[in-house]
Amino acid sequence: MSATSDASSDLYGPVEDWADDLDHADPEYNRRAHEIWHDLREGGCPVAHSDRYGGMWAPLTHDYVKEVAYDTEHFTSQGVIVNRGRPIAPPPVGPAPPITSDPPFHQIARRLLLPPFSPKRIEAWDDDVRDLCRSLLDDMGDIEAGASIVDAAVQYAQHIPVNVIARMLGFPTTDDDYFRRCVHELIERVNEPLDDERDDGPRLDLYLDRQIEEHRANPRDDLTTFLLEAEIDGNKLSHEHVRGSMILLLIAGIDTTWSAIGSSLWHLATHPDDLERLTNEPDLMQFAVEEFLRAYAPVTMARLVKEDHDFHGCPMKADEWVLLPFPAANRDPAFFDDAEEFVIDRAENRHAAFGLGIHRCLGSNLARLELRIAIEEFIARFPAFSLAGETRWSVGQIRGPRELPLRIDAVA
Repeated sequence: MSATSDASSDLYGPVEDWADDLDHADPEYNRRAHEIWHDLREGGCPVAHSDRYGGMWAPLTHDYVKEVAYDTEHFTSQGVIVNRGRPIAPPPVGPAPPITSDPPFHQIARRLLLPPFSPKRIEAWDDDVRDLCRSLLDDMGDIEAGASIVDAAVQYAQHIPVNVIARMLGFPTTDDDYFRRCVHELIERVNEPLDDERDDGPRLDLYLDRQIEEHRANPRDDLTTFLLEAEIDGNKLSHEHVRGSMILLLIAGIDTTWSAIGSSLWHLATHPDDLERLTNEPDLMQFAVEEFLRAYAPVTMARLVKEDHDFHGCPMKADEWVLLPFPAANRDPAFFDDAEEFVIDRAENRHAAFGLGIHRCLGSNLARLELRIAIEEFIARFPAFSLAGETRWSVGQIRGPRELPLRIDAVA
């Protein structure tokens, strides 16, 4: 999906200055993200910069993030995951349509995928997701209050969206470890030289090619067959379009949601008052879900600069990356009251957790369903819990706990 363009190795050490050397793949970044964004804005740096990755910018205010997200004249969506390379898939499709497509093709590709993710179609997954969450909780075994420690990321959060999206695509749910490995390779290893990729790394393209051929031979009622039967102007989608959309649905549908679930449980483990309120006042869930999404939004997207462009005094050069940290936009005090505070009953919440502009997440209905049910079932089984060790956060553009040890303080 990318070609090597930045092979220098001396740019990728620890970050010492987040304003002029930002690296979202530094392990400290996601662990301290809220603090870093706050300090940069307070220090008069609304747009951070880095020479890494062949040049990268990161607007940190809501207005600036929104401006880039809506500006399709100066910024292209051909690349959305920052790494050392640049996309080689030709426009207008891009490597993972519609998120890597520019107008006007973007609208055509996006419209194709809207029906399977409509509210009515997603509501039908409620019972299946709830059964899955309960089964995962059962698999944790006998829990003794005050003595048992579970990993809410490894044993719970990461399994939910993997299982659901695999079933939607018609893939074997037994391949969940493989899918998680693909997420790690594509999302977290971005600061490694592309020509150093291991020969034994997961070849997602080959896996999807096999699934496409198997579905051609044996059509069924799933998203893969849906894509194979879809048409644009009377023509079937190209193989590359089908495979690219499957990559988008698989990768975007897994890491983003499990990270949101894990971050929400981390918050409840570190804020017992909110946990108690949510347990005793279930009607708060409708507000709490949106506040979890605002305060702990997992997704940062990216764009590429089309041609040299002066962005509020920032001399952006053609083919440089621009990070779009929607989580930082959600914590901008110029846009939200009490932006740095988690307000569990926040009534007005126009957050950007699902993005801004033409690429707003088409899977938002599914993500909300999975997040809500995952939290409901976890706190119904464990109405009180707390951190039991160090949380290990992800690296890269998706922020969430990779390891989340919790001590169970009460069992329902």
